Amino acid sequence: MRTLNFKGWQDTGHIDLRPITGFFGANSSGKTSLLQLLLLLKQTVASADRRQVLDLGGDRNALIALGLIKDIFFNQASDRTMSLRFEWHLNGRKLSPADPTRPNQDLFSSDWISFQSDIALRGEHPYVKRLEYAADNAHVEMTSSTTRGSRVDPEYKLEARINGDSEFLARRGRGRAWHLPPPAKCYGFPDEVSAYFRNADFVSELELELERQFGNRLFYLGPLRNYPERQYTWQGSRPSDVGRSGERAVDALLASRLRGRTNTRKLDKRGRAIRRITLEEHVAGWLQDLELISTLKIERISQDADIYRVRVTRAQDLTPVLLTDVGFGVSQILPVLVLLAYVDEGSTVLLEQPEIHLHPAVQASLADVIVEVATVRKVQVIIESHSEHLLRRLQRRVSEQDLNPDDVALYFCENTGEGSEIKSLELDQFGEIANWPPGFFGDPFGETAAIVEAGLLQRTHSPA
Repeated sequence: MRTLNFKGWQDTGHIDLRPITGFFGANSSGKTSLLQLLLLLKQTVASADRRQVLDLGGDRNALIALGLIKDIFFNQASDRTMSLRFEWHLNGRKLSPADPTRPNQDLFSSDWISFQSDIALRGEHPYVKRLEYAADNAHVEMTSSTTRGSRVDPEYKLEARINGDSEFLARRGRGRAWHLPPPAKCYGFPDEVSAYFRNADFVSELELELERQFGNRLFYLGPLRNYPERQYTWQGSRPSDVGRSGERAVDALLASRLRGRTNTRKLDKRGRAIRRITLEEHVAGWLQDLELISTLKIERISQDADIYRVRVTRAQDLTPVLLTDVGFGVSQILPVLVLLAYVDEGSTVLLEQPEIHLHPAVQASLADVIVEVATVRKVQVIIESHSEHLLRRLQRRVSEQDLNPDDVALYFCENTGEGSEIKSLELDQFGEIANWPPGFFGDPFGETAAIVEAGLLQRTHSPA
């Protein structure tokens, strides 16, 4: 992942997103913007308006609301061009479109794909200056002939190189070479591509892979989760996730119960799955591991009503109580755990400050849940966090060889006054970070020294 001229980032440089990726840093350091970049693409994919280059979110149901288009460009970007760049692997699948010139043959076969969209402003209106996809033996590019400041609507040309052949996309007919209209949104090819060119049907498969990656496999939970309720109404819906604020966590558990879904729970010392359990058992087991509750049960109030309540016990042999009657942290961590258990394997989950309202010991144990999800369920987890305890537990699991350091990417973000900068933290096989930034999590040794010094002064000046 890389972006140029997006919000506080003039250039992030290449950011490697691994099975577990953590962004740390002070407030206003730009780390949240990195998650917003991914959510911006997800929101744009979901938009019904194919003429809208980017969906910045204009209603309360939007994943993110980024304001006006000019607000998301880096301050005074000289060329007023923002670049979005992504590359991802296809999780064991291969993109293998059929070759229209050879029966029963693949045009190319690739287990990775890259995408780049350069978005510029013409006045106050965005347009795609350049759109590019690449895979093994395939490269497709749409470019605009419009220059900055031009009042003429942009015109586009399409070029492709397939298996080294730059003439693979032959134009239909010998008449006038009509220019193409703009791309659909910031990533899609216009319908006219198939009408103007022979052998061009494969470009829709490139677009589909991006929609699959960002629309169907990317999920998000924000930092402010809803308060628990004394009862929940569920009428058989099957939500895609738990909602931006966790408001559909109970719906997700009930939907998984109806479908009979199960998950693999942990691995033994030999790397084998222990057993398959229901999602309710999975979430309840995590809550027990976090030492927050002993049992969790969702029960229907009556057979004649679609109303349910969540009961928990804080310890064995205690009377079950409603979720609203236990510590606030339980209700805040519940959507996090449900989302991690609910999404399909191969998904990507974005968690913004998952540690909010949790005791430090629970924050550390949450890291173990994330490790299990990444290693057992093969779900990529990307977190934005302020938690030292969560980070330290990840380091510990690396040092204990329960987590491969190659499966973890940790980053420190800071605002230099001229923009945000990012530093990759060098995590070795012993769980140690070689380039720990000064004051990363404050100055605990300085605080201890100040306490000792103040105590000595008090003793010195205290009356005998």
